[in-house]
Amino acid sequence: MSLDTENQEPVEGVADPVDTRTAESESTEPASADQNVNDATGVDSSPDISVPEYQEFTDTSGSNRAEDLARLQNIQITVSAELGRATIPIQDLMQLGEGTVLELNREIDSPVELMAQGVKLASGEVVVVDGCFAIRITEVEAQN
Repeated sequence: MSLDTENQEPVEGVADPVDTRTAESESTEPASADQNVNDATGVDSSPDISVPEYQEFTDTSGSNRAEDLARLQNIQITVSAELGRATIPIQDLMQLGEGTVLELNREIDSPVELMAQGVKLASGEVVVVDGCFAIRITEVEAQN
């Protein structure tokens, strides 16, 4: 509720103005252009920042680790083998075509890396199984 300044009577439906000035803004220094715009429009551009309060989490599900892992066993994940890499200028990349040979940075007897989601899982050698490429694992990466 607000007061009508001429009649000194309460006015229904009008909110009381809120004085948002701080001690610094009440000083004798002239207000900046941004402050004048905010004062004229009645809009405060500073964000309202607060820290949320959270309850302490307690696990009441009663499930154990084996049950949790069992739920994940049937999830499919893409695994790839990196044969090698080459760094070339864009000009050479644009000239690639059928029959072009691109030399990679890995020697023929070097192991290839087995990757999942960009993480190296293992390394091994390329073999052929029923006419398809395959990887024979020779070293498994340590788990961190």
